[in-house]
Amino acid sequence: MKILLAVDGSSYTKKMLAYLAAHELFSPANAYTAVTALAALPSQARAALGKALVQKYYEDEALRVMAPVTKYLLRHHITAQCLWKTAKPGELISKTATEGKFDLVVMGSHGHGAFLNLVMGSVATEVLAGCKVPVLIVR
Repeated sequence: MKILLAVDGSSYTKKMLAYLAAHELFSPANAYTAVTALAALPSQARAALGKALVQKYYEDEALRVMAPVTKYLLRHHITAQCLWKTAKPGELISKTATEGKFDLVVMGSHGHGAFLNLVMGSVATEVLAGCKVPVLIVR
């Protein structure tokens, strides 16, 4: 089974990984890919910093999110491919899941509730609406 792990470096990512570790989905027999979306720096900041420095910033941010995930997975004898892009999280997760022909998306959710989702939006809601792949949300 190909499983896409949507990670953001939050405590909700840790809860999601703990949930997987406690269930049969978490097996070295599956193929895992961890994906994270980074917020793009404003265009003026990118222009002032230069391409090389901006790329280094993005790589450092991706590593900050991915390093604990990779470490956790390796403790369970699981290796995962890691992907990151500057994009809206919901769109990136849905697009990656569909184009990568994943069997399942697993993600943590803040679980704010319907009212806050209406006001603020929710990555989980966006993924559910835009993804053609089954989604497991861990709260």
